[in-house]
Amino acid sequence: MLDFASFPRAELCHQPTPLERMPRLEEQLGGPSLWVKRDDCTGLAGGGNKTRKLEFLVGEALEQGCDMLVTQGAIQSNHVRQTAAAARRYGLDCHAVLEKRVPNTDHAYEQSGNVLLDRMFGTTIEYREGGLDMNAETEQVAERLRQSGRRPYFIPGGGSNVTGALGYAVCAQEIVTQSAAMGVKFDWVVTATGSTGTQAGLVAGLEALHSGIPVMGVSVRQPREKQRQAVHGLALKTASTLGHDGLGLDTIHVDDSYVGEGYGIPAESTFEALSVAAQTEGLLLDPVYSGKGFAGLLGQIRAGDFTKDHNVLFLHTGGAVALFAYESILNS
Repeated sequence: MLDFASFPRAELCHQPTPLERMPRLEEQLGGPSLWVKRDDCTGLAGGGNKTRKLEFLVGEALEQGCDMLVTQGAIQSNHVRQTAAAARRYGLDCHAVLEKRVPNTDHAYEQSGNVLLDRMFGTTIEYREGGLDMNAETEQVAERLRQSGRRPYFIPGGGSNVTGALGYAVCAQEIVTQSAAMGVKFDWVVTATGSTGTQAGLVAGLEALHSGIPVMGVSVRQPREKQRQAVHGLALKTASTLGHDGLGLDTIHVDDSYVGEGYGIPAESTFEALSVAAQTEGLLLDPVYSGKGFAGLLGQIRAGDFTKDHNVLFLHTGGAVALFAYESILNS
């Protein structure tokens, strides 16, 4: 088993999260045995995958004596919402730099969903136009705050660095432990992949545990090879931090068939995934990450990538708060 005791860590996450069967979806698809890892149930501010990363990120911030968290994301960032809540949980301030990444948005997108909750947590916000290097922009903001006398802790977009990815090495260990207890051997884990930390941490953890379980990342933004390289770079560093070296590029699997027109823009397959998940298993997905990840799961089953003999686990990364920001699109 992996030992995380040497890493600073703040208690934020309800864990282990449930691992459940999806029998009605199995019946509808006539395909493999299907399961869901409920990381929408991590507990903090509506839950989601970023909470696992924030345990290690906030732990490090507290160890360094920081008095605020500074991070970035798109306007409807699930990561920013959870970071804001984590900051308040430990008596820290939060400052967010939000990117106008999604074109042609309406009032609901700009003001409701995650943005509404950011403001409820007292987050101070500034905006940037789309297409900039948002991590670089936010590091400049952190330096400005430092010069003003604050002690900021910078968190990259999605919490996706080695420190944050440790949260998904923890999740990998949970999956291995839970599957052993249930007597199930998973042939695949499928999840959305964006800023890379979730997939990289999972791969690093599962490889370090010699589980033999591959992870299929369904890209929500970048082309396949660009995403593979980015995930591999972080997975390699994370595995090394866990004492497991030599993780090859062949361990990184990405499907970019469900991106649609771009980040934050639901495709037809996304709308179908939202409907199927809700009406078969009562699961609420989001239009940006988990919806596209679930669309990938459906598409891969229909393409015969998974057979009836497979056990396939979908990692639900949360994000249902963002549904309210997409009200006009969903209603149409």
